[in-house]
Amino acid sequence: MTTTHNLGFPRIGKHRELKRAVEAYWAGELDAAGLEAVGRDLRRRHWQLQGDAGLDRIPVGDFSWYDQVLDMSCLLGVVPPRFDWDGGEVDLDTLFRMARGRARNDAGDTPVDACEMTKWFDTNYHYIVPEVRRDQVFKISSNRLFAEVDEALALGIDARPVILGPLTWLWLAKVRDPAGDFDRLELLDDLLAVYGEILNRLAEKGVQWVQVDEPILVLDLPRAWQSAFETAYNRLQRRDLKLLLATYFGELGDNLRLAATLPVAGLHIDVVRGEDQLINVLDHAATYKVISLGLINGRNIWRSDLDRCLQLVEQARRKGEHELWLAPSCSLLHVPVDLDEETDLDDELRSWLAFAVQKLDELRVLKAALDEGPDSEVARPALAAARAASASRRDSTRIHKPAVRERLATISEDMLQRRSPYAARREKQRQWLDLPAFPTTTIGSFPQTPRIRELRRDYRQGRLAEGDYVQAMRNEIQRVVRKQEELGLDVLAHGEPERNDMVEYFGEQLDGFAFTRNGWVQSYGTRCVKPPIIYGDVSRPRPMTVDWIAYAQSCTERPMKGMLTGPVTILNWSFARDDQPRADTAMQIALALRDEVLDLEAAGIRIIQIDEAALRERLPLRRRDWQAYLDWAVRAFRLTASSVADETQIHTHMCYSEFNDIIAAIADMDADVITIETSRSNMELLDAFKDFRYPNEIGPGVYDIHSPNVPTREHIVGLMKKAAQRVDAGRLWVNPDCGLKTRQWPEVEAALKTMVEAARELRAGA
Repeated sequence: MTTTHNLGFPRIGKHRELKRAVEAYWAGELDAAGLEAVGRDLRRRHWQLQGDAGLDRIPVGDFSWYDQVLDMSCLLGVVPPRFDWDGGEVDLDTLFRMARGRARNDAGDTPVDACEMTKWFDTNYHYIVPEVRRDQVFKISSNRLFAEVDEALALGIDARPVILGPLTWLWLAKVRDPAGDFDRLELLDDLLAVYGEILNRLAEKGVQWVQVDEPILVLDLPRAWQSAFETAYNRLQRRDLKLLLATYFGELGDNLRLAATLPVAGLHIDVVRGEDQLINVLDHAATYKVISLGLINGRNIWRSDLDRCLQLVEQARRKGEHELWLAPSCSLLHVPVDLDEETDLDDELRSWLAFAVQKLDELRVLKAALDEGPDSEVARPALAAARAASASRRDSTRIHKPAVRERLATISEDMLQRRSPYAARREKQRQWLDLPAFPTTTIGSFPQTPRIRELRRDYRQGRLAEGDYVQAMRNEIQRVVRKQEELGLDVLAHGEPERNDMVEYFGEQLDGFAFTRNGWVQSYGTRCVKPPIIYGDVSRPRPMTVDWIAYAQSCTERPMKGMLTGPVTILNWSFARDDQPRADTAMQIALALRDEVLDLEAAGIRIIQIDEAALRERLPLRRRDWQAYLDWAVRAFRLTASSVADETQIHTHMCYSEFNDIIAAIADMDADVITIETSRSNMELLDAFKDFRYPNEIGPGVYDIHSPNVPTREHIVGLMKKAAQRVDAGRLWVNPDCGLKTRQWPEVEAALKTMVEAARELRAGA
């Protein structure tokens, strides 16, 4: 009989129940007992869903209040000294302080600098970066994993605990030691001792299998780290507990022989992103070893080609004697929960899609086809529906539009170049804008109050007339503009009250996009996004932002930024079509945005920000593939931005990223000003710009908007002085590290007031 299993399930709930409960806890509206009750209910429901889908093994420990890397840090007792941890059980409030600088939002909770946050491999999910010291002590300091295993066992579930592997956790950690840097592998022996204790406790509970996630095996690993895998898993192997080593997000490549021969009972491989590795893995893995095939795409929402999945399984069965398990390629954390919630989608589009629950059903169909035959009662109708959906996508005129394809063919190299080099543009822009030294601005969005959301909802649902909606949004824009003037900001933003999301807003106005009502996925903590679905060729029917930005500019004499989301970010933060190269989709979006840029300039807007927050996050995991991606990503940005006059200043913004290794590509984007998130890294990210001698202007984020903490003037001045050691002070801007949409107005006003005061102090001392 075929075994099916899952690597992880979305924890937020069908209707974002986890988000609402955690935020209620932060606000003091729900106590710890109430929060724990919500968590237990969600876990029970999600285990039941997976059991109903016929899974033979169900993951436990994939639930998290914030993120799984932070959970592992807490389990290991890795809490930085500034959090005043007493060395006992890492409680919920300590976890939240590490994540966001404050456990709750009440004034009695002393704020502290949150741990750094960055992207989880090449996804839009984030994790809290572990901080380690040379004298780091590891010890089991959280009971949550073990308690959740007990919950599952009590419900009669064949629980398979999920833990982040020791090498991946250590690889993701950063050294934070007053004595300086050191080789993190020096900590491995002590770390493995605690991992051994964790496995002991799980074995004592009668657990048979433990899933150990080691996704760094799809990266380019130094020889020392490859050798460390052999050391680690020889030490962790045991007879009373079977380990399933889980790899995902790509091919094993030069780590294939290593992964296939480690002394573990099972190996999971990503067949969606690494189909070609399948036979090679079977050739190298001992026949006693279970091979788990990640056949169902855990990162996109398109229905699987079930016939192809069955072919791959049969190919693997013919190749060897391994026991084969079937699974999604990775955790289903990255897709929405249930397509059945999307009653507004038309039947044709729905037939192309599969969310987490439907992906589990695809596993059920594969199991039935393999065990009972493709003509069985379960398999036959499902296989027929999958074939029909594939044919529909191939032939649909709503997807394939000749006019868009024809325009794509007209792109020339001249369309990718600004009219003059940056040095010449800079002088014209300075004369035109007449800004002070250390100019202040924001990244764009301002707090989205319940009233703003209510107005948008009422308009969308037909309860508010268009004229009344427009006037209400204009009133909010005018209020935000006046507030920025009062605070003393130099370059203003309209606040984006009309926008639900920086990607969804644009997708709703572009052809080729579809939207869900409840297709939420977790980005970080309680931050959930509802990615658009790019199903067809993309074009812009009409201007998208011009009226709002032009109105905002009419409210002030100060420069107003036009705010756009860039083509690569729109692509990377959407569920993109998989029937054409991503580069082609990016260039279609870029052409649509290019038209918007020209319309903004024609309306008198002389600063246009084109956010590429996600440019680096989809950088391929293997260095050999970088250049091809960066080439088309940079071309897409330049196609969007390069049509304007020299006097028009182009800004871009990038989120949590390491820039050192792609700084040349960032420079090649040729934006006049780049704003980046550097506050959590204490300006370390600017080292890349110093060493490379980045030629254009930079706005390093001076405070962390993902935390409710309000920075001090001294803190901001100190950070900017550090920035000036790396970048010429005459090229520095002062700004928050991201948009202010998720914050509350009192925090925003206090923080921006302090930021402006800091900029004035910097000017006085210049």
